[in-house]
Amino acid sequence: MTHSNGRPPVSVRPRTAHDLDACVRALAAVHARDGYPVNWPERPAAWLDEPSLLGAWVAELDGRVVGHAALARPAPGDAAPALWRARAGDEGTVVVGRLFVDPAARGHGIGALLLTKATDEARARGLRPVLDVVAKDVAAVALYERLGWEYLDTVEQPWGPDGGSVSVRCYVTP
Repeated sequence: MTHSNGRPPVSVRPRTAHDLDACVRALAAVHARDGYPVNWPERPAAWLDEPSLLGAWVAELDGRVVGHAALARPAPGDAAPALWRARAGDEGTVVVGRLFVDPAARGHGIGALLLTKATDEARARGLRPVLDVVAKDVAAVALYERLGWEYLDTVEQPWGPDGGSVSVRCYVTP
């Protein structure tokens, strides 16, 4: 089945435990192509199912899991929530993260659908979505800016077990 635009239909639904293996396969393809996540997690399924998780969704294309997004409570040291609190004094933030689309499934608007779903859920909970993205990830930056996310700042964020850091661009929903 295809939509009137000639593309196969994409569905977004809540992630289940049964989706984690497919999510890890898609994440591995993203890591191989784009270097996300910067540091490959020792236990990728656990990384996707982090303890601070408030919700997670998958995108399916032709019955196959091809994308993922999550909402999580801010962790100590998260730059985007801190920047937003400093600007607006608003403590009610939630972090959109673990957002990725299998490279083989790109070009169907899947990233935008997942981001919209996560944003809608955050707003339904009365929370302000924020996110950060590695500054060199120009495709993700372009997506967020095209969808109207407001740039807050670029900061150096501690990253990984080796004590290194990475430049991240921080955003808040409009």
